[in-house]
Amino acid sequence: MNTSEIITASNVDLTNCDREQIHIPGSIQPHGLLLVLQLPEFTIRQVSSNSQEILGIPPQQLLQKKIIHLLGNQQIQAIQQCLSRDFENINPLKLSIKNQDKSLLFDGVLHVCGQDIILELEPTTSEATGNFFDFYQWVKKPITKMQKANTLDELCEVIVQEVRQITGFERVMVYRFDADGAGTVIAESKAENCTPYIGLRYPATDIPKPARRLYHLNLLRLIPNVNYQPVELVPIDNLQTNQRLDLSLSVLRSVSPLHIEYLRNMSVGASMSISLIKDNNLWGLIACHHKFPKYINYEIRTICEFLGQAMALELRGKEENENLEYKLKLKSIQTEFVDRLSQAENLVESLVADRNSLLEMVGAQGVALYLEAQLFCIGKTPEETEIHDLIDWVSTKIQRHIFSTDCLPKIYPPAENFKNIASGLLVISLSQIHQSCILWFRPEVIQTVSWGGNPNKTVTVEEDGNMRISPRKSFAIWQETRRCTSLTWQKCEIDSALELRSAIVGILLHKIDELVRMNIQLERSNQELDAFAYIASHDLKEPLRGIHNYSSLLIEDYADVLNEDAVAKLQILTRLTQRMEDLIESLLHFSRLGRMELNRQPTDLNELIKNVLEIQKTSIKMSDVEIYIPQTLPTIICDSSQVDELFSNLISNAIKYNDKTQKLVEIGYLEVASPSSASNQQIPIHLPSRVPVFYVRDNGIGIPEQHLEMVFRIFKRLHPPRKYGGGTGAGLTIAKKIVERHGGKIWVESSVDVGSTFYFTLQSEEELNAG
Repeated sequence: MNTSEIITASNVDLTNCDREQIHIPGSIQPHGLLLVLQLPEFTIRQVSSNSQEILGIPPQQLLQKKIIHLLGNQQIQAIQQCLSRDFENINPLKLSIKNQDKSLLFDGVLHVCGQDIILELEPTTSEATGNFFDFYQWVKKPITKMQKANTLDELCEVIVQEVRQITGFERVMVYRFDADGAGTVIAESKAENCTPYIGLRYPATDIPKPARRLYHLNLLRLIPNVNYQPVELVPIDNLQTNQRLDLSLSVLRSVSPLHIEYLRNMSVGASMSISLIKDNNLWGLIACHHKFPKYINYEIRTICEFLGQAMALELRGKEENENLEYKLKLKSIQTEFVDRLSQAENLVESLVADRNSLLEMVGAQGVALYLEAQLFCIGKTPEETEIHDLIDWVSTKIQRHIFSTDCLPKIYPPAENFKNIASGLLVISLSQIHQSCILWFRPEVIQTVSWGGNPNKTVTVEEDGNMRISPRKSFAIWQETRRCTSLTWQKCEIDSALELRSAIVGILLHKIDELVRMNIQLERSNQELDAFAYIASHDLKEPLRGIHNYSSLLIEDYADVLNEDAVAKLQILTRLTQRMEDLIESLLHFSRLGRMELNRQPTDLNELIKNVLEIQKTSIKMSDVEIYIPQTLPTIICDSSQVDELFSNLISNAIKYNDKTQKLVEIGYLEVASPSSASNQQIPIHLPSRVPVFYVRDNGIGIPEQHLEMVFRIFKRLHPPRKYGGGTGAGLTIAKKIVERHGGKIWVESSVDVGSTFYFTLQSEEELNAG
């Protein structure tokens, strides 16, 4: 069927009832008269075809006539005054129409539809609208009882008893909707000979979407006789718009044939429903049934509608009182848990440490925390691989930071394999960028649900041989065993999870603020230190050169006058000043590294290493060192001049600190595929996967274990100044500075007399993820 086809009473069935245009049926129920009036002269443009039966005037005689001929000037003026006011406050109007020397009394109900005025007339015997004191007496007792009710169950019991007493219906029920749209009878007042419906469940298809929309717009709906014959409008289409009249707000609007069939199958002769709206959503209905036709006048209907609205106002407070002890327990657990989190130095460790509170906070039996790319499981949970797959799936389902279901296997088929652990799932998202989230699990609980008749659609064969899906014939108790479902997540449990998320995000934001402040202070301190080191070392050079020059002049000019001891001391002074100048130069260079902007560009490390080795060719030849590069090196984004210096320092150290007969220096890289492979290669497991780890390995003298961290300190040498070729001790410090400026890490593995391997990366985790 074409989805754009208009579904009307003539072609509706249960396959398309969600698209039935029930607001434009083109007809009304026969217990009243409907007139469509055009301003400014209240000209009758449409009229229901039962005007002959109610007024004694055929519809064709009324069309294009001014309504003043029916109502007179005084009543027309009253209607004109009503148009500028809220119709809910003025309906019904008491109107009289003369017919053959006899006055007919009506309750007139007005509302606006586009450019038209719709006037509905219901015959009445009462000449005056009930006054305020009559209304007050009707509603005083029910309102008082509702206010005294302590629980939702008590509130519902009050309303069904009071509405039944006011209206005289044989059965009055409160019908509550769940999140899936299905309804359950939670309260009932009935005649003794009626079969009880209390506790029965009804599928969402019993009330299609168009009907739910109208229940939201029109808070009371009366069907005095389900066996009525629809009364068409004349003409059936509005002549100005060429469309059916929108009767969404009409009290006489005709009923969907499917709903009539549904009521007949229930042996209902008359019905009335009162909408219960909570937080602008249809929470439920007060449903009234009678075996025989039954008309309720407008005043009584208004009282019932008012009581329904009063009950809706009470719903929030009564629902909050449900399971109050359990809610207070959850709140207490959550408050203590959040207090501990806010004081913890490590948020992740604190979350994982308090195992019981994390489970009890939402009434779960298992919880998985996926934080900082690590998975932590507590209690009864699926396997880790299953959880990772579940996270990938649920990340697309989360709305407003939360997702919950009590029937996970029905919407995520792989959960069938672990339904005894996780038929229920509650998830809060902490970060969508890194997929950080907390997942709670509940096991399968096999349940028996009592339905009001078999909820599955039944197929009947019509006389012409066509198959038709129709409302069920029987509403006797039909029990279903439900599997792959858990206990439903209560609103208080979902609220508890959301409040935990808010607390965690708040704590993280506070810690981020602290880190930002510390980073700003640290950056300022580093800039000041760099500036100080540069200025201090630059200013030290001038007097140092003076000392060096004067010492050299003394040796040259007075060598024949001074004794050997004095000359030796001057030579020592010269060497010390030269070493001091080398140290200052190294300090200046180190300071410049922190101040220079990185010039990142694609760099072929094979070419870079080739140039480094060419520069050190003489040293390599003299030391008789074999350089081994086991594989082709990659091209990376870096500052080529600084990385050149990095490799130069590490290679020269590998050559310098080697006393073996056969000296070997190996230059290569490793690619971390996973944490497990990383640990096997002595690489920190917190490195991101796929990051290239470069190394320079030698078979030299090695470094004692207690000195491994010390070698990166500036000017720290483990040997006398003249041993192993001397040096300032700044080379490894500069290497570390270059690596860290590129967002990487550097570390060393070494054994005395075996050799050393310097590992380093030149890329941060953020850069890797961005790439």
